Amino acid sequence: MKRPLLPLFFLAFLVGLPSALVSSACSSGLSDEAKTADGASTARPRLAKPIVVDASCPIVIDSPPLLESPHVAIDTPVTYNSNPPSSGPHYPIWAAFREYDKPVDRRYYVHDLEHGGVVIAYNCQAAAAPADSGASDAGVVACESTVASLRAAIAALPDDPLCASEGVRVRAILTPDPLLDVPIAAAAWGFIYRAQCLDAPSLVAFLKSNYGQGPESLCANGQSMP
Repeated sequence: MKRPLLPLFFLAFLVGLPSALVSSACSSGLSDEAKTADGASTARPRLAKPIVVDASCPIVIDSPPLLESPHVAIDTPVTYNSNPPSSGPHYPIWAAFREYDKPVDRRYYVHDLEHGGVVIAYNCQAAAAPADSGASDAGVVACESTVASLRAAIAALPDDPLCASEGVRVRAILTPDPLLDVPIAAAAWGFIYRAQCLDAPSLVAFLKSNYGQGPESLCANGQSMP
């Protein structure tokens, strides 16, 4: 049975909670609880079922079960339970908050999610390619346009006060991800957004509603990936 389509304001109501503030050290286990400055828990409810966004193409928001999320050694094989991942084992090092033109290993960026960051990932090869002889050039142009729009979605996030002394504006990563099976996706701790097309309003709503919601909300910048 087809799930009902939900308007964006209801989406934001279901997904959004107040941002968590500072925590001190990386955890090594299962947690969906961020802490406020006074140590109070801001545990987030899970979605009872995926949200189907009312848009011009299939867009789904979900909250996969949280995985145990220990640090693992570099090159340790990891299997995640969603695409893109939103929790699980990850490297002790996290990626610097910025835009990348080469894929960031998921085992780095899951650590960014734990710190309350958001990741926008794209796979232009997952989009349907034009059938004409200029398909390659058209695909490049379309991908560049998509990336520009994703960049604008991150620009729509308000300045993060936790990042003021870290040389970054917000805890966000933009990266290609060849493991995606959809053209556009986004992830925050415990929540994912999967889209068959670019829909800026729903993407920005997802980013704003889920920003700063990791169990360790801090903006210490990570390591730039090659």
